[in-house]
Amino acid sequence: DIHPNIVVAATEVHFFDWDENYVKGIDWYRSLMPFSYGNQITIEKTPGYFTSPQAPERIHDMNSSIKLLLILRDPTERVISDYTQVYYNRVESHKPVQLFEDIVIKNGALNTKYKAIQRSLYDVHMEKWLKHFSLDQIHIVDGNTLIKDPLPELQKVERFLNLPSRIMSSNFYFNQTKGFY
Repeated sequence: DIHPNIVVAATEVHFFDWDENYVKGIDWYRSLMPFSYGNQITIEKTPGYFTSPQAPERIHDMNSSIKLLLILRDPTERVISDYTQVYYNRVESHKPVQLFEDIVIKNGALNTKYKAIQRSLYDVHMEKWLKHFSLDQIHIVDGNTLIKDPLPELQKVERFLNLPSRIMSSNFYFNQTKGFY
């Protein structure tokens, strides 16, 4: 509800990256989108699309003039965050855990087979997207800045989407417990 001209799908749809959803067809996909008026942009957010080999082509086939928003954070922080989430889930489930160092380093080198590292190789994934979309169709949001100082990042998104300027500092509050907006 941060901008009156944007409506957002309630969940991660995984239409373009999961074959079992993609085969259901575009009408199924559209049925999961929120109602919107002609002056509104519908945003669907599924992080898995960025690393999916088939998503860029499928999205392009649906709408070759679509605008894409990509929120990226520091890749090292992203790997650590991914590991931490998996670690705590395994601890809560009483499953064995591996040390971070044992996962990310194999035979004295970076373990590029570790999924968290694969997902953080942004250049590899971006190359796939640029085969189907031009750079002017893709806006990269700095995820680190977004949580520390969201206003300028979201104002850039407004401009990229050609939306009237509506987002103001009063839209945000700083969460002291979490340490970000």
